[in-house]
Amino acid sequence: QTCWSSLFSVIMLQEIFASPVEDKIFYAVLVFSWTVYIWEAYLACRQRKIYRTTMHVPTELGKIMDSETFEKSRLYQLDKSNFGFWSGLYSEAEGTLILLLGGIPFLWKVSGILTARFGFGPEYEISQSLVFLMLATLFSAFTGLPWSLYNTFVIEEKHGFNQQTVGFFLKDALKKFAVTQCILLPVTSLLLYIIKIGGDYFFIYAWLFTLIVSLILVTIYADYIAPLFDKFTPLPDGELKSEIESMSKSICFPLTKIYVVEGSKRSSHSNAYFYGFFKNKRIVLFDTLLEDYSPLNKPGEKEPGTGEENEVAGNESKTKPKNKKQGCSNPEVLAVLGHELGHWKLGHTVKNIVISQMNSFLCFFLFAVLIGRKELFVAFGFHDTQPTLIGLMIIFQFIFSPYNELLSFCLTVLSRRFEFQADAFARNMGRSSELYSALIKLNKDNLGFPVADWLFSMWHYSHPPLLERLRALTGPKQD
Repeated sequence: QTCWSSLFSVIMLQEIFASPVEDKIFYAVLVFSWTVYIWEAYLACRQRKIYRTTMHVPTELGKIMDSETFEKSRLYQLDKSNFGFWSGLYSEAEGTLILLLGGIPFLWKVSGILTARFGFGPEYEISQSLVFLMLATLFSAFTGLPWSLYNTFVIEEKHGFNQQTVGFFLKDALKKFAVTQCILLPVTSLLLYIIKIGGDYFFIYAWLFTLIVSLILVTIYADYIAPLFDKFTPLPDGELKSEIESMSKSICFPLTKIYVVEGSKRSSHSNAYFYGFFKNKRIVLFDTLLEDYSPLNKPGEKEPGTGEENEVAGNESKTKPKNKKQGCSNPEVLAVLGHELGHWKLGHTVKNIVISQMNSFLCFFLFAVLIGRKELFVAFGFHDTQPTLIGLMIIFQFIFSPYNELLSFCLTVLSRRFEFQADAFARNMGRSSELYSALIKLNKDNLGFPVADWLFSMWHYSHPPLLERLRALTGPKQD
């Protein structure tokens, strides 16, 4: 498959040098897209070789992972890698066909026909853009649904993570689509309007608008959007809550509330995070993270994620815990939170926001420079019109793709550095041993495979591999 992809790229390169500028742009986009795919496929192939050939627990892992867990994680990651190969190939082929067959201008034409039926002519570009956007997201959701179903009900189910029924999954997908449209369409319409009326400095106003929207969404997400999908309950009074409050106070973290989210109704994967601005910070713990709280540790209870009593009948096997005694003890949870609070104390959150906004401003500035280039639109089949939304799509998604790949790699490297620093922060709080054992437990609960190809790890892992983090925790202290 990789050989055929390489041959395709060579043929496309020949076409580029023998074609007009519009075709050069179009073919260059295709060549770069397939070049990235070939690179990703090569990296994934290297990692799959690790999964296939590393059949026994390496000596250095003997004290932290038993052979049964090692084999389970190996098979799980191998299945995920194989799935990623086929889904990635489909995605790349689909994107290429859409471009070659003129799918984008065709969908724009269809959206124009639909808006015309309601009395909106070509002059109502924003209305047509919203219809185009809704059709595009609907198409994406429809074509991605089989892959999502397979991933959830075959791979995740096979390895004991899925807690959903098909009915719950589909209702959840419809709800996500509806909520996405309720946010995406108004925000897009306002952004397009700002670009239209902003004059020569519209890119400044557009950037400020997206900054405000992102801050608002971050602020309201956990309070108003996330509860539409998951149940958030305050952490009950007790030792754990008191210890979290005490630890937060010791580093001046302005904690106001602690929630437990019912993540177990979807999956037995675990997580923890904090959110909020200024003096209003909240901590969210997944119930699957808490050893004494997770319903997956309590056999015989109603299956999470059904929402209906009658769906439990005939599914008795799912009432049994699939990862018995999963999660972390209270001291280990505190160590994990010490790591997360380290991100706040060390300014990682603010640094990520600043980097994101600097990148956003740069992209809008370059968009302002390029939006008047008619050849960009002609390259993608728009000969007689230059819709702003299409310009955003062409420039941000296609023209900026080399820059986006480079930026993504740099952010991955930075993220690993931040993770080491946050681990060191928890260690300096005196929670080294608890974080050490928590990382091992979480790796086991999530069936993470501790052996990675160095190149695959360097390119993809935003978190350092388990062994590297454990070595750093037990090595000499760093300031």
